[in-house]
Amino acid sequence: MLKIKIIVIDRTRSPFLKQGESFYLDRLRRYANAEWLEIKPARITQGRPVDDILEAEGKLIAKRFVEREYVIALDRSGKVYNSKGLAARIEQLSFHNNRLTFIIGGPLGLSKGILGNANEVFSLSKLTLTHEMSRLLLLEQLYRSFTIINGEKYHK
Repeated sequence: MLKIKIIVIDRTRSPFLKQGESFYLDRLRRYANAEWLEIKPARITQGRPVDDILEAEGKLIAKRFVEREYVIALDRSGKVYNSKGLAARIEQLSFHNNRLTFIIGGPLGLSKGILGNANEVFSLSKLTLTHEMSRLLLLEQLYRSFTIINGEKYHK
């Protein structure tokens, strides 16, 4: 079974988003062994350079990588897919990889190191999204992808 790891910075604070994450994570687990990892964010303080904060978070993220996993970072600069295109890409990746890792940064995004070392960079939308909303959208789109791959009714 395909293993999917989703690494996020910080916990989700909004109760309705947290409920949605649980809902779609449970649904996703019908198709893949899904793991959710929350990384403690670096402290954002006045005068601390953004690159310093992102680098500190990037080091914590990198510690969670394992060998032979295919890393996909989410960033507004990444490739945008429609739902069927994302499903096709996930299906293609699953033929060659048994571990997919998705990374969603915190409010400041991801470090250049994480983005540069990722196998691919995806974007969920051209719209600006909160990092907490991005988590829910990723989970829903991963679930949708598997229903498309399996020819199920969810996707219309």
